[in-house]
Amino acid sequence: MLQATLFETVSLWVVLGIALLGLAYALFLRRQIMAEDKGTEKMQEVWNAIRSGADAYLGRQLRTILPLIIVLTVALFFSVYVVPPSPEAAEWYRHHFGAENLQATKLIFGFGRAVAFIMGAFFSLMVGQFGMRMAVQANVRVAAAARSSFDKALKIAYRAGTITGMLTDGLGLFGGTIIFMVFQKAAPDALLGFGFGGTLLALFMRVGGGIYTKAADVGADLVGKVEAGIPEDDPRNAAVIADLVGDNVGDCAGMAADIFESYEVTIVSGLILGLSLVALTGEIKWIIFPLLVRGIGVFSSIIGTYLVRGGKEGAKTNALAAINKGFYTSAALCLVSFAFLAHFYMDEWRAFFSVGVGIILAIVIDELTKYFTHTEHAPVKEIARSSQTGSATLILSGLSVGFESTVWSILVIAGTILAAVVIYWGQPVAYVLYGVAMTGIGMLTLTGNNVAMDSFGPIADNANGIGEMAGLDKGARQIMADLDAVGNTTKAITKGVAIGSAVIAAVSLFGSYLTDVTKVQEQLGVPEALRLLFTGIRVSDPKVFIGMLIGGAVPWLFSSLTINAVTRAASLIVIEVRRQFKIPGLMEGTVKPDYKQAVGICTVAAQKELVGLALMAVLTPIIVGLVLQVEALGGFLAGVILSGQLLAVFMANAGGAWDNAKKLIEDGLYGGKGSDAHKAAVVGDTVGDPLKDTAGPALNPMIKVINLVSLLAAPLLIQYKITSPGVIAVVVVCTVAVVWAIWYSKREGAKEFHQVEDAVAKK
Repeated sequence: MLQATLFETVSLWVVLGIALLGLAYALFLRRQIMAEDKGTEKMQEVWNAIRSGADAYLGRQLRTILPLIIVLTVALFFSVYVVPPSPEAAEWYRHHFGAENLQATKLIFGFGRAVAFIMGAFFSLMVGQFGMRMAVQANVRVAAAARSSFDKALKIAYRAGTITGMLTDGLGLFGGTIIFMVFQKAAPDALLGFGFGGTLLALFMRVGGGIYTKAADVGADLVGKVEAGIPEDDPRNAAVIADLVGDNVGDCAGMAADIFESYEVTIVSGLILGLSLVALTGEIKWIIFPLLVRGIGVFSSIIGTYLVRGGKEGAKTNALAAINKGFYTSAALCLVSFAFLAHFYMDEWRAFFSVGVGIILAIVIDELTKYFTHTEHAPVKEIARSSQTGSATLILSGLSVGFESTVWSILVIAGTILAAVVIYWGQPVAYVLYGVAMTGIGMLTLTGNNVAMDSFGPIADNANGIGEMAGLDKGARQIMADLDAVGNTTKAITKGVAIGSAVIAAVSLFGSYLTDVTKVQEQLGVPEALRLLFTGIRVSDPKVFIGMLIGGAVPWLFSSLTINAVTRAASLIVIEVRRQFKIPGLMEGTVKPDYKQAVGICTVAAQKELVGLALMAVLTPIIVGLVLQVEALGGFLAGVILSGQLLAVFMANAGGAWDNAKKLIEDGLYGGKGSDAHKAAVVGDTVGDPLKDTAGPALNPMIKVINLVSLLAAPLLIQYKITSPGVIAVVVVCTVAVVWAIWYSKREGAKEFHQVEDAVAKK
């Protein structure tokens, strides 16, 4: 059906083998990590508390989201009976069975889409859960290794993070390649389900993990640091274990699932847009190339990540230099390999330039994020300086930094899209959209390295907390503090990459939306001049403008609900920790706090918001599309992408800058710990925490869920009009569900807060 050459057929099997090699590498690293020493009995006691808290959270999360996954699996299966499969699906069936049979084609592709959805959801869940469990296994081993060697502690922390990175790489490439090899040109019919499953699970894990981690962190800081004046990981603080658990469920499970779904989505959009070029040129190289690029990326990440080691001296600069060495080694291998691929296979250099721009984009976003969030640069130093006049001026300074950072980030994204226009100058718009998709493919080529860098952060942070709570010696504590400082930088960098990749992936999906709608319009006999790819999204049309306004507003409502959830849960933690501080003997260290109570509060609070926020992301594009039609839905998507990107970058960078300004002061600047400047910086950090670790990152999967739902629903929206009684009923039901989700979030949170407040008052 594909009419592939021998080289292309062999290459696909090699790509599949590389995906399996990435997974084997993850298992190899796991065996190395598990063989390491877990330290003293006291260290293992703290570690077991973290592990049991993480397991409880993951179990509760799975029970919460499983019913919705089942419902959506059934819906995706029956979706092919509402909207017939594509012409490519009918061709696939005819090629394999020798005759046309619409009902059998629907059955096969309905089943394929449902299975792909389950596969995407399961892979995303596996990346988050297995990766997080390995991070928990590694943190105590890093703390134990820090007693003897900086190099060994660094290698354990980074290689444990690499396990999550290779799971992301391997499973994403394996799933996309298998689906493509089975369905070939008709793969987009199933790949949409694969991408949707991964994206939806990422939304759950990112939102739930973000609420959990920041509720614990903010609550622990406000009562521990500000009110009681005790250290960050003081064992007397009842929220300290919940805080350490939160680092894992937010920065390991949440971020890994987030980048995994970007990885999936760029494959989906790349293949959809590649097929449009196959139709124009008759050459299948446009859909083989993205898979070959991804295979090269996985192999390069294996080499680059294994090279990371700290050296004999041991210092923060050595650790960051070692991690950067691994990243740039992988990048260099990729660029050289892509050049050979473009010259000898693609027989043109435009494809190389497209993926090369993606790698450059990742590096530029890295540097931008460093500039606005790292302690060495002017923005963070200015925020720290403003702490001398109080928390209000410090917060204003951080807001200014966050606002400015969005401008440069959006210009970089705009420049990237412009590069695609220049690369494919004079070609039809389908080529430009394909170029943007290849930029996303290139940007996430080094996903293994990026996720390793991100997971390294919470592993080092947890190790530092275990070291403090277990009372390790000063030398070991210094090593862990150095690793923790490096981890803060790598986490900030990968947040920037995640947001940038989310926007590029969303723009690629936006291009896929245009081409898919145009294809359905062609099937329905719509004149070429009136098809969406040729008319474009006309903002001058009032309905389109309305759609854009609504789309621009959705990220703000979404962020409002997530931040409000953190505020409520953090308030509950504050009340609980204050109550426990009054227990006789606790502050003297003779009585242990009840860590499980704080863990339970965070776990329940994180799960309450998941279904409501998911309903908002899934149903709003359907409502807009049915009421205002497909072109207005395109305007809605444009509004979501623009507003979501600006808001996400602002929140991530402002929060990161506040966090590092606090760390500057804790290192001795302006009076150090306990000073008025430090108290002001802690307030700024607690304001920034839910921005950088909950609301900002949660916008990434939300944007892509909305785009994928729009892609799945587009054929339906073209065929049905708002005047139909059935459509009116669907719109009413969806609107009621969204309103209920918002009402439920606000009502349940307030009710729970008052119940806990009353219970504490009685005690």
